[in-house]
Amino acid sequence: MRTTLCLCAALVVLTACGATDTEPGVTIDRIVALSDGDHLASTYVDGILAPEANRDLLSTLRIENGHVTAEQIEVPNSVTSAPEVLALSPDGTTAFVTERLGRRQPGDTRAQQLPPGDRLFAVDLAQPQRITATATIAHYPEALAVSPDGTRIAVVSNTAEASYLQLIPWSSTGFGAPRVFDLATLGITGHAAGPRGGVLATNVQWHPGGRALAVNITTQDRVAFFTVEDTVRPWGAPVTTGRDPFVGRFTPDGRHYITSDWGRDLTTGNLAERLPATPSKLSVIRLAEGTTGHHVTATAESDRSAEGLAVNPAGDRVATINMRGTAFPPDVPGYDEQGSVSLFRLDPATGALTELGDYPLDGVLPEGGTFDPTGRYFLASVYQGRTPTSPGSGIQIYRVTADRLVPALRVPLPHGVHQVVSN
Repeated sequence: MRTTLCLCAALVVLTACGATDTEPGVTIDRIVALSDGDHLASTYVDGILAPEANRDLLSTLRIENGHVTAEQIEVPNSVTSAPEVLALSPDGTTAFVTERLGRRQPGDTRAQQLPPGDRLFAVDLAQPQRITATATIAHYPEALAVSPDGTRIAVVSNTAEASYLQLIPWSSTGFGAPRVFDLATLGITGHAAGPRGGVLATNVQWHPGGRALAVNITTQDRVAFFTVEDTVRPWGAPVTTGRDPFVGRFTPDGRHYITSDWGRDLTTGNLAERLPATPSKLSVIRLAEGTTGHHVTATAESDRSAEGLAVNPAGDRVATINMRGTAFPPDVPGYDEQGSVSLFRLDPATGALTELGDYPLDGVLPEGGTFDPTGRYFLASVYQGRTPTSPGSGIQIYRVTADRLVPALRVPLPHGVHQVVSN
């Protein structure tokens, strides 16, 4: 495996890990992943940053018959956001990335030294890769999404003063001026102690029709929907979900919105107390039809600490990526050696979910995941390895069968992979 990287774009050849975990026939045209070089898994506990030699990277991979090539470029990003800070243009030629925390300075050793992020990047994925445009947005961006026609990027940010929804125009000439909407003026307010009255927006998604958005308000256990035309307006009343709906996805037919309800106790800063000891859940919201408003039509349990969520292109499979207790040191109650992926069958008509199984995922802090465009493979990110001799940071690829996931390929990548997309 060639591992030497430089700070500019670099083309490298990677070798899949684990002979028993390798399926030579895997072919996926484009995979894009983000790596946070600043944080270690232990940073959540002790606040100490990774060695300065690490870098924030965007990796673009191609897999042909099990042979992996990757090109990498330095792009600021942070694992402290939801695994929703990377998205591709509809044609797959441009990646959009936003940074929740800014670039570390020489000598920085503590997480609290990192400044707030306020930039949105456009990366041309042609070789050589390059950042072609940068927009300044509100501090602490948490998530982004690209409109179905590729002309607008939606971003949610949580500053000390307000939670903002921002719509940034995109064209071949670059970013336009952001349109900024305070969620409080759109009816999303809170009365809890702390910044923004306790409102925290952690996810934004475009409806497949391109004229509406969903925004997850994880601290209030609800999802707000908005129409997006000449201006942004509430679309019905917000919908109450399970506890801590961190991320969400529309189904491809636009009939349902599914949330992964992580279940954290957001009132405490202690990691052992914050992470749930019980399974996370899924909420399936049926979108308004006629005189019937948005409402939860189905729920299901996933594995513990389900952070990421994906729906396959056919709209009949759902997967969650579950950290379980991998964030804990081995001597802490709740520690788990492995994470997992939960796979569900989805009835596109009713929204009913049937769990097909929980599948082991070797590594620490698995967070993001996606189905490939064919739906034949599921890709899960792994932040780092448990020990120097165990599989480290990278992407675990599973083959999707009618009723299960089968490990197919493990692709190693530089430290800190926390989100992966494919189109």
